Amino acid sequence: MIPYGRQDITQADIDAVVAVLQSDFLTQGPQVPEFEKRVAHHVGANHAIAVNSATSALHIACLALGLGPGDYLWTTPITFVASANCGLYCGAQVDFVDIDPKTYTLCPLALARKLELAEREGRLPKVLVPVHMCGQPCDMQAIHELALRYGFKVIEDASHAIGGKYNNHPIGSGRYSDITVFSFHPVKIITTAEGGMALTNDADLAARMSLLRSHGITRDPQAMTHAADGPWYYQQVDLGFNYRMTELQAALGVSQMNRLDDYVARRHELAVRYDQLLADLPVKTPWQHADGYSGWHLYVIRLQLDKIAPSHRQVFDSLREQGIGVNLHYIPVHTQPYYARLGFQPEAYPESQRFYAEAISLPLFHTMTEAQQDQVVVALARALKV
Repeated sequence: MIPYGRQDITQADIDAVVAVLQSDFLTQGPQVPEFEKRVAHHVGANHAIAVNSATSALHIACLALGLGPGDYLWTTPITFVASANCGLYCGAQVDFVDIDPKTYTLCPLALARKLELAEREGRLPKVLVPVHMCGQPCDMQAIHELALRYGFKVIEDASHAIGGKYNNHPIGSGRYSDITVFSFHPVKIITTAEGGMALTNDADLAARMSLLRSHGITRDPQAMTHAADGPWYYQQVDLGFNYRMTELQAALGVSQMNRLDDYVARRHELAVRYDQLLADLPVKTPWQHADGYSGWHLYVIRLQLDKIAPSHRQVFDSLREQGIGVNLHYIPVHTQPYYARLGFQPEAYPESQRFYAEAISLPLFHTMTEAQQDQVVVALARALKV
């Protein structure tokens, strides 16, 4: 089976993790701040807060921005559920903005229309979470201009996008947002096994997220409500969480960062090759905006169902039967049973529904060979019956 994604673990990665196992620190040692420094420097952000998952990063990002009961968080339906769930964790209400049919990211035109209506109805969002789907950046400049006009905060869900760029600036630099979140899950571009990170240029937001990731506890005398009783002293000054990243994970991340640019460049090579190999098949290949440089986490095709006999499900099943580990990213969040119980209707976001009816994620990973890619394309042609 050729998987849709696969981590690349080298001997250098293994040695880095073993070195931590042989050290004095398995948690809260020097590797976590080193990993934070590496990522922040790479993207040009002032502050980085490593945590145990991108979901945790989204949660503390929302809390740091003051999201709570009575507020709204808006995101896109075509994403993993965490992009929306983070709002519910804070007691806020969640709503969605449909996707751009070309980029599959949150559509700024749909956002502008929804904001105009929401302003009249008095239900503007406090936080917007645009998702860089597949690694392609959203139209962040347009989103930023709307944020300034309507007064909402922006969290870039860049779980797919480390190593990518927007307007020639690294995703994560924070030029058009308050906070950016990365994921280091094994199928992502670099991995820490599980893990995530929040990046910001705002020192106050960084301090707040750092506090929240570790139980709301501080040892900083300036942050305490009264003088310390002794060198052992700490205070819980807020209700936080145990979202810390381990030294083992961070050491793996530090090692993987050495190859980030190579990983993304190879994914671009494979994506271009897919574009060429699939040119004569009845599928839509991913369109790339000139302003962006994708992290290429996923290569998603859309079936031209009006030009083929097999159904979406039949093509998917055929590929799996031929040993191609395709997947579907994503089931629209608003159609999930939990969100359906909140009153969301499938037809409310038609572009997202059309995408779901046609999309298939083909295998794409750094160590993929051209022979494996050829095998995927042959299997797809067979599944399409062309």
